[in-house]
Amino acid sequence: MKALQNLIGGVWEDSRGDAFHEVVDPATEEVVARCPSGSPEDVRLAVDAAAAAQPAWAALPLAERVARLTRWADAVAEHATELAEIECREMGKPVALGTGFIGGAAQLVKAAAAEALDYPFEETVPGPDGGSTTILRHPVGVTAVIVPWNFPVPMTLGAIGPLLAAGNTVVIKPSERSPMSAVRLLELADLPPGVVNLVHGDSRAGVPLVADERIGLVHFTGSVEAGRQVGAETGGRLNRAILELGGKDPVVVDAGVDPAATAAAVAFGAFANSGQICTSMERIYVHQDIAEAFIDALVDAAGTYTLGDGRDETTVLGPLVDRRQRDIVERHVVDAVERGATVRTGGKRPEGRGFFYPATVLTGVDDSMLVMNEETFGPLAPVVVVPSFEEGLAKAAKTRFGLAATVYTNDPAHMAAARAIPAGVVWVNQWQGGGPERLYEPAGDSGMGATGSRAAYDAATRPVSIHTAPVVDA
Repeated sequence: MKALQNLIGGVWEDSRGDAFHEVVDPATEEVVARCPSGSPEDVRLAVDAAAAAQPAWAALPLAERVARLTRWADAVAEHATELAEIECREMGKPVALGTGFIGGAAQLVKAAAAEALDYPFEETVPGPDGGSTTILRHPVGVTAVIVPWNFPVPMTLGAIGPLLAAGNTVVIKPSERSPMSAVRLLELADLPPGVVNLVHGDSRAGVPLVADERIGLVHFTGSVEAGRQVGAETGGRLNRAILELGGKDPVVVDAGVDPAATAAAVAFGAFANSGQICTSMERIYVHQDIAEAFIDALVDAAGTYTLGDGRDETTVLGPLVDRRQRDIVERHVVDAVERGATVRTGGKRPEGRGFFYPATVLTGVDDSMLVMNEETFGPLAPVVVVPSFEEGLAKAAKTRFGLAATVYTNDPAHMAAARAIPAGVVWVNQWQGGGPERLYEPAGDSGMGATGSRAAYDAATRPVSIHTAPVVDA
């Protein structure tokens, strides 16, 4: 069992707190690490280190900061499988799936760092009086990144790349449910002491970190409830927050698409990482003309998601992160069945150790059920048959969330209509499509703050305009 330490000012050291908790392998239920639960003193020291390091880091030439980040991204790519194996031990994600996501995240960091070279950190425009205005974009200073448990390495990299390239320093708080991969990730970083710091813990670390008046920006990914608390705290100080919160993402399947191919794509969107993805497909609306064929194919596809330990190459569906998450999934299934839904496949946890739950397809669901209203974060695919594409779009939009949505259609008019879905990202015919140029802002209860591409640099910097009047000869 590994005892985890904080990284403060370039030094790995024990927590000042006296509370600890155990990290459990969700496939075996064995204890794999002892993690600090956090303390205000840990946070204070980490912010001290970040504040001390920030001026020198910002003073480095941009090209050097980009080069350091690029080398880190290369090291992450080289160790992607090792990092994925750690993620598997702490939260259950199959190694093959995790390796792919981590490798992709490393490439996105390189792309984001390269984009910094073209970002207008300084630009001068002529004024009507013959003078000029120079717009400088300064780093906001010390930033905090609070990372969710489902994609600890990719989410950390995605958040800190633009922050660091822009000249900020960072204090990272990984989820207390999956803290081990963050340790190895930072061991691979070759950065000056204090530029990136790591503090373990639950709310005992998160609350004082968000409340520290020296934090100019909080990048938080997590629950709606916690996100509201972060937003209230940062708003009270008139500081920035980027909040990516819960989702109940819809998918609309139009008539005319290939039902089998689309069902396979939807299965991946619903079941990948055991449904523990912020943008997992959690509400499926299928046109009545292809509903029967689509549902049959979706049931068949679910049967290919074999349960098992993610270190086994034959495993497609690993466990849920812990017993608490599996209890939520079970509660949603029981509630749906009690209200009239039908379990077409799955719907019952297997015997034995580990927090496993099978890929499950539900039909006969409606808006009265938890599975259609609350974020499940599990391998459930609830299907609603709709009489028209228009009704599918209307139902997709009827939610308090607005993270992402997916539409499958061959109709150009329907492709255009999909743009009206109130979500930060809308994918047409390819879930998770797009590249580093993507920028978005969640809608509704799914969060606030634009990010991605240049929007990430806008958030990471503060613009200042300096007007210089023309010189008048004496």
